[in-house]
Amino acid sequence: MTNGTLLIKNIRRIWQYDPDSTLGWQSGAQMKQMNHLENGWVLCQGDRIHQIGPMDSCPAGSHPELDAGGGDLLPSWVDSHTHLVFAKTREDEFRYRLEGMSYEEIANKGGGILNSAYRLRETEEEVLLEGARKRLQEVIRKGTGAIEIKSGYGLTLESELKMLRVIRRLREESPIPIRATLLAAHALPKEFKDNREGYIRLIINYILPRVADEGLADYIDTFCEKVFFQPAEMEQILEAGSRYGLKGKVHTNQFYSIGGIQTAIACGALSVDHMEVATDQDIADLLNSNVYPVLLPSAPFFLRDHYPPARQMIDAGLGVVLASDYNPGTSPSGNMPLVIALACTQLRMLPEEAVHAATINGACALEWEEDLGSIAPGKRANMMITQPIPSLAYLPYAFGSDWIEKRILNGKEFI
Repeated sequence: MTNGTLLIKNIRRIWQYDPDSTLGWQSGAQMKQMNHLENGWVLCQGDRIHQIGPMDSCPAGSHPELDAGGGDLLPSWVDSHTHLVFAKTREDEFRYRLEGMSYEEIANKGGGILNSAYRLRETEEEVLLEGARKRLQEVIRKGTGAIEIKSGYGLTLESELKMLRVIRRLREESPIPIRATLLAAHALPKEFKDNREGYIRLIINYILPRVADEGLADYIDTFCEKVFFQPAEMEQILEAGSRYGLKGKVHTNQFYSIGGIQTAIACGALSVDHMEVATDQDIADLLNSNVYPVLLPSAPFFLRDHYPPARQMIDAGLGVVLASDYNPGTSPSGNMPLVIALACTQLRMLPEEAVHAATINGACALEWEEDLGSIAPGKRANMMITQPIPSLAYLPYAFGSDWIEKRILNGKEFI
């Protein structure tokens, strides 16, 4: 932490105003309400929020000042599901889909995840780092102030380690916090096409120990789907990860409901991500668990697929998270304002629900709720100032506008 201060004044509204630093997971009817302070100021000290108050109590003195100019202040987005490190884009597969090919047909043709894995294996670490660095800067400018990044485009011991080392290097230089997730169980590589058990043994007996030894991951992930890994296989991998202190953040229910949610709950996973297909039983089981549902609406938008039943989930009493799923194949964007807009227009979420899902609930899904996700004394000063706007609903309404005026990271303006 530095000793510098920054006073942000003339803020029209401070959203996610959390004066007692007690805001946590928001669910059900809670998500429709959002605390805010009218006509306020925020004093940052070092990389932390120090004080908050109304303008009639604005401190005088020699603090460096930033005039919000009547804009609103929000906590930065917490994007809890991305694949930011990859070698090449996959716009050729985008064309295949436009011509009528399904996700599974493209995967069976050697595209999809295996395509990214083949290209990543050939790419030097420095090249991967440079590409990821540019994408990180891009999402920061869209308001992201904390992020999770997965491996999973390596699918060999050395390539998975290479990806995770790139994520570690990115974290060391990044102005925003980064969590790393081991996703070696993203797909079955060609060399193990007829030996599923052999690849799972490789993950459990070789990749996991090396990742743990080098401290390269915070979480472990598995893609639980019909054409990828089955619930029993996911269970093996999650249980192995737990022995190394890695909680599960799993892909499941993107295309089918095959028991992945129930297995994730039984294994004590932190989150279940995608949820485009969720049955009444899946929702009921999540209600009786401590597992966070993470929704990724830009993926079904890009794939022209089913959207997750967010309205049903929230009305049943669940809370949800929104994340970008930034990846080269099915969601080539880390634009969280677009995710917010899709959540409102396609998932039928209210603006307050969407902002909760992308801030404090996103922080919970990365175990960062004590540090991020609301405007509270003691929390990290990662925030964004909007242009003057009429209401919170303007954010998803103006989905094509760049309404972020300024970004504050670690208590300083990010230029």
